This record gives sequence, structure tokens and C-alpha cells, in this order.
Amino acid sequence: MSSRPAAGGGRWVEIDPGRTERWVAGFADRHGQPATTAQEYGLLLCAPDGATAELHTPPGSPVATDLDAFVAEAVAPRRIGLLLARKGAVAVGVAEGERLPVHKVDTRYVQGRTAAGGWSQQRFARRRDNQAKAALADAVDLAVRLLLPQAERLDAVVAGGDRRAVDTVLADRRLAPLAALRADRLLDVPEPRHAVLLAAIGAARAVHILIREADRDPAT
Repeated sequence: MSSRPAAGGGRWVEIDPGRTERWVAGFADRHGQPATTAQEYGLLLCAPDGATAELHTPPGSPVATDLDAFVAEAVAPRRIGLLLARKGAVAVGVAEGERLPVHKVDTRYVQGRTAAGGWSQQRFARRRDNQAKAALADAVDLAVRLLLPQAERLDAVVAGGDRRAVDTVLADRRLAPLAALRADRLLDVPEPRHAVLLAAIGAARAVHILIREADRDPAT
């Protein structure tokens, strides 16, 4: 389980879908048995002491009206397209549950920034921009070859890395079917590698929970 502060107060926690019932039981032990209502994002738990927990439906899962249905849908294997892009590296894959039967990682050299000035700095900047554009073009081609043929069978597409790079890749008109499946969450990942792609499966499937206390906002 990971956690981080939430903008506007509260704390986000991310848990494996299989731990959802246990987490809700712990929330009830700490705050009292909550009332559960369905929301567009998933479920809202309101405890007697004023604490709340928003359970956000994982990408590709349909919205459920009660906890049992939420858990059943969250743990069900989904076919999720993964697109991780950062600078000169891209990783794409298709996850089936916790498996990764389709995957590919590609890297291309992109020059770092230089402290040189004048014409040299401009020349390096142009070269760097050209290298970055070529890397993104490679990322588009990779997505076209590996992800696009799977589009009709995917439940969702989850992206990660640099938002601008991902947005640029999915802006290609050929990838419109994938862009339509893109989930709201953007995974915070380092430079894409095979191990990073494997770790992204769990992050893509995780249940996100926003916790807010009644009178205070400690880590939960």
C-alpha cells in the first residue's frame, strides 16, 4: 500500500484490489460502520464520526453500487493497454490481469541540456529537439504496431511517465481508438524499462482511496 497527501486535504492511498474488503473493515473498526453510496467515481463511505473514504473504480472496471460488486469487479482480470513514455524511452504492453503477454521497450538517445551559450547552445537545442521528436515518432510507431491491433479487446489504456510525451503520442490520429480508452490516472514512473513496465501493472490495477478525517488529517 502506498499513500500521499491529497490536494485540498486528506490522503490518497493505493491498495491491491484483493485487499479492498480488509481495508474497508479496518476503516470501520477505526471510525464506525460507514454508510455506502454509489458515486460516478465508485463508492463513498461515510463513517459515524465524520470520516469519509472515496473508493475510486480501477481503470476498465464498471462502476458498482455496493461493496461486494465493487470488489468483484476490481479483482476481475482486465485487459489493460500500458503506454509509458519519458524523454527518449517508451514501453508499451498489454496486461491480462497480472500477466504481460505483449510488451516492448524501446530507447533512443536524446541529448541532455547544455550550459554552452551563443550559436553552440542553439545548435545543441535544435539537435536535442530533433532527437526528442524522433523518439516520440518511434513511440507512436510502437503503439501502432503493438497496442492498436488490441484496441477492440482492451478494457482501458493507462499511461505513465511524462504527460506531455504521452499526450503527444496519443494525439496521433491513428491512435484515436486508444486515446478514447485512456484512463484518467497517470502513473508516476521512472525511465521506462521492462521492470518498470511490469511494476506498472499493479499500479494500473490499484484501487485509489481518498480519505478525509472529520477534524484532522493524519496519515491513515
